[in-house]
Amino acid sequence: MNDYQFKLVKTLGEFTCYHYLDTDKTFIVLEGSMCSESEDRIAYLSKREMFVVRRGLEHKPFAKEERKVLLVEQRGVVNTGESSGVLTAVNDAWI
Repeated sequence: MNDYQFKLVKTLGEFTCYHYLDTDKTFIVLEGSMCSESEDRIAYLSKREMFVVRRGLEHKPFAKEERKVLLVEQRGVVNTGESSGVLTAVNDAWI
């Protein structure tokens, strides 16, 4: 939609700390719960809650239980933002 993608993810544990320079990112929790830690706070999210991470903000998502999340992000962004590593996924892979 208008160069944005809606991505369903299922994860557990900690993710890498990352940021996007040019776009915001939205997390919508579908099942479970999660946290997103940044320099100024920790956002605690439960099922059906949404959180927008503003562009440029370093953040680190994590969860103690498996979670299912809908991500809304601009087409072409890499899941680890400006960072790269073992958690960097193939971009725009359809399953």
